[in-house]
Amino acid sequence: MKKEDCVIYKGDFFQIEWYYDSKGNSQPYDYYATCDLCQKRKFLMLCQRMGDFGKINDITKFRNEGDGIFAFKPQPDRYLAFFKKGNKIIVTNAYRKTGDKMPKKEKVLALKNREDYLSRNPETEEGTK
Repeated sequence: MKKEDCVIYKGDFFQIEWYYDSKGNSQPYDYYATCDLCQKRKFLMLCQRMGDFGKINDITKFRNEGDGIFAFKPQPDRYLAFFKKGNKIIVTNAYRKTGDKMPKKEKVLALKNREDYLSRNPETEEGTK
C-alpha cells in the first residue's frame, strides 16, 4: 500500500488512515476489503462522522478501549485505532466481534502496530483525544 492510498476519509476535524506495515501490507484494509457493501457502508459512515464532526458520542459506535486505543464499532465489526498529532486517526487492525469482550490479542496487536507506525514516522507523535 502506498502512503497516498492509505487515506480512508478526510474531514474538517480528522483525516482517517489505514495502518500499513513496512512491507506495505494493511491488515485492517484487507479485512475491510472482504466485507460486504452494507458492512463497508457502516464503517465509512462512522469515519465520515468522526472526520467531519470530531467526535462520536454514542459508545455503541465509538469507544475508548484504554491505553490510547479506540474502537470504531460498526456491528459486527471492530476497527481499532489511535489518534496522531496533525488531526489524524490511524486504523491499526480490524476483526469480527464474536464475544462480549475484546480479545486481548487484538488490543496487543493494535498497540504493536501503533508502536511500529510511530517508530517509522518519527516526525509525528501520538495525539490525544
